[in-house]
Amino acid sequence: MKIRFITQLFILTAVLIQATVGFAFETDQYNLPPKPLADIGIEVNEYVESVVLKSVEKVNSEILQRESCLANRGKDCDSVEKTQKRLAYLRSDDAVAREVYKVLGGGIVPYTNSGTWLEKHEFRSQPARYKTSFGDSLFVRFPTSYFELASTVKMFGSQFGTDKIAHIFQQGYDYFEDYNKALAKGISSKQALEKAIKSGQKSESGIYGTLISGVYSNGDLAANYAGLKFYQGFTTELVINGEARPSVLKLKEGIWAINESFLMKSMLLKPFISNHLNEALNPSGFTRLFGLNSSVKKLVKTRACAEWIYQFPTISKEDFQRTTDSLKRWNNEDYGFTEKKNFVTIGNTCFEIQEVK
Repeated sequence: MKIRFITQLFILTAVLIQATVGFAFETDQYNLPPKPLADIGIEVNEYVESVVLKSVEKVNSEILQRESCLANRGKDCDSVEKTQKRLAYLRSDDAVAREVYKVLGGGIVPYTNSGTWLEKHEFRSQPARYKTSFGDSLFVRFPTSYFELASTVKMFGSQFGTDKIAHIFQQGYDYFEDYNKALAKGISSKQALEKAIKSGQKSESGIYGTLISGVYSNGDLAANYAGLKFYQGFTTELVINGEARPSVLKLKEGIWAINESFLMKSMLLKPFISNHLNEALNPSGFTRLFGLNSSVKKLVKTRACAEWIYQFPTISKEDFQRTTDSLKRWNNEDYGFTEKKNFVTIGNTCFEIQEVK
């Protein structure tokens, strides 16, 4: 009797938390859009580019103002010591990254300005977004999760939920901060990276995933990691999939300038967008609590598989499985992919239908 009471209390608490906090966005790429989505990658890149340029301008404006203070020592200026300290920060790795984060990753967690823009912007090409109906969604047993269901979009050839853009710009910056703080304490680069990744895994097991919605998303972890790289790339050359990507910015006479070697339209966002963000291909772990795992697998079989097989008739079970396996690392880097029991993938779920026949 006592165990039953505790179980009921736990369920009630989880439902109340989910309904009132709504802390974890979910996504559903198993249900394919009825019409092919327009690729909005270029337009989203334009939006991000405009934010970066304005952020650079803002930081540079303060640098010039602080330099003027040092030269003229006006009455509205801080002390020389404070001014020099501020100038050192403005010329640091974090200055422009933080300004970009404020615009793109800013907002009440887990909502972000960039995520809201993605959900509301009128894109030039249509259809730009797709959200499955409640009755067809994976979360038919969890109505409150459906209300937080992110729309699916297509960027640079990959389909994923708009929540992944929020993860790139918001949680990606959390990784960036965790990494830099660890380095400042004398921890090695490898250890600092591991520390940032572990913090993401812990959050995914908690308020960003399993604790609230019952979903542990490897796609979220991949987005967080891609976001770390995005912010690092402002002042550091990156090597992505064996190819060098120049830093976005360079300091020239104490002022930030766009690196002449950097191609804004093709390098700014595209390298961080991939099928790692697609939760039908990069599988999540669904809790068995409330029967969520079995429910998701059944819904994928009965409502999604036929459309996948219809749209991709030449792709085999083995092909889908190879794709899933290839997403366990981000360009051959460990982003914290976590193995879970009873993954629901297109390869291990949809082809069971054909095998039975």
